[in-house]
Amino acid sequence: MHRSGPPLLLVLLVLAPACKAHVGSPDVYYDAMAGPYHLFVTVRTPQMIPGIAQIEVRSLDSAVTAIDIVPLRVIGEGSENAPPPDRMDQSRSDPQFFTGKLWLMESGSWQVRLDVLGSQGKSEMAVPVAAFARRTLAMQRATGAILTVLMVFLVLSLVSIFGAASRESQLEAGASAPPGRRRRARFVMGATAVVILGILFLGNLWWDSEANARVTGMIYKAPPMKAAIVGANELELKLGFSSWHNDRKQEQLVNIIPDHGHLVHLFLVRMPQMDRFYHLHPDQTSADTFTEKLFAVDGGDYSLFADIVRESGFPDTMTAQLTLPDLSANAAIPPSDSDDSAAQVPPLSNSARNTTAALGDAEKVELLLNGQTLQAQKPVILRFRVSDNNGQPASDLEAYMGMAGHLVIVRRDLSVFAHVHPAGSVPMAAVALLENQKSPSGDSMPGMHHAAVSSEITFPYGFPQPGDYRLFLQVKPGGQVKTAVFELNVLP
Repeated sequence: MHRSGPPLLLVLLVLAPACKAHVGSPDVYYDAMAGPYHLFVTVRTPQMIPGIAQIEVRSLDSAVTAIDIVPLRVIGEGSENAPPPDRMDQSRSDPQFFTGKLWLMESGSWQVRLDVLGSQGKSEMAVPVAAFARRTLAMQRATGAILTVLMVFLVLSLVSIFGAASRESQLEAGASAPPGRRRRARFVMGATAVVILGILFLGNLWWDSEANARVTGMIYKAPPMKAAIVGANELELKLGFSSWHNDRKQEQLVNIIPDHGHLVHLFLVRMPQMDRFYHLHPDQTSADTFTEKLFAVDGGDYSLFADIVRESGFPDTMTAQLTLPDLSANAAIPPSDSDDSAAQVPPLSNSARNTTAALGDAEKVELLLNGQTLQAQKPVILRFRVSDNNGQPASDLEAYMGMAGHLVIVRRDLSVFAHVHPAGSVPMAAVALLENQKSPSGDSMPGMHHAAVSSEITFPYGFPQPGDYRLFLQVKPGGQVKTAVFELNVLP
């Protein structure tokens, strides 16, 4: 009798609503050199773990002939002994485009290692990938229908067996059951049906309880974060307990490491007009507390996004809402950190879309789309050109926290947030782990600039959803961080 319940309960479980808890872009976009080969790598992470990651690689030159891929942990057990690699499929119509698939068996910090073969020999690249379950997957309707029919058949069979046993078990062969036995058989069949339905009902309650507990531990949720103003002008962030991370202590998902020299990159966007933008770096005052002395910040309702990187390279984006008092009178108070920046930008428009934006009083930035349309789930290299006050390519750009620029991408409804660098959407601290460059200050991280920055800056990305987006581009001309704002519409 117990065997007839789980199929129906399984159908009920897998048809439950999907869990959605991650702000940002779960897919990975990475633009880098694999030795002499320039590659643009896209890793479409699975929605469930274990699951299959879809790998796409575009060679930005014609020298690549073959690519092998293999999944490994970033650090710890499983980071050294690689399984046999899989050969990526090379497109016949586009020989510079390669596709492949890899199983990611557990949540945590992974890498996709690429062995690249081409006219200049063999080279290697490693791409950090954060793997986590984002939702439950629905069972196929046909499979659910088959299981339901089988369950009904089993229940009816059990009812019939008990009825037949009560009616005919003590009769001679070929004898007809008397009316009394037939009445007793009907009673037994009804009682059996009630018992079986009761077992199914109670089993369903148990199954749902177990399933919910498993989903709670399986589906990724960013740690909770509380934000408050303490005293006159101190912003305090408190990171809450995360059972998801705590259950994975062995995977180095608890402690935080610096990224670009800071443990936290905090972004404040004033809502609903998105007309104020702050990029701050609070200091750690205890294991779970970070504080920042606010300078001249305009009051209003703010959405907060805090980026951190775990010691295994796994990134978290935590969110909070906070109403700030008007601190514009604090103009004389300098920022707590020289990397802190602020921008007063035009409010959101209901119809305007722009590919050219002001940068300070005289400079400007142009987004070079070259006629292409932006589509959801389609990888693109966003190319920006910075011009000086004479309309010439800017020659005074400097690195900002070691990067040629920082790009923050926010969907209007806040369902998407991404902090992207010229190398892509991966945290550079994770790249440093892969390249064994663990400088605490971040000065030797891959991709960091120590000389003049080109007037053209690129960012690989793929918008996860269609809709309206606001882009905040931060660059550093003449030693001063400035922000240009773009409004874009992404098509389905």
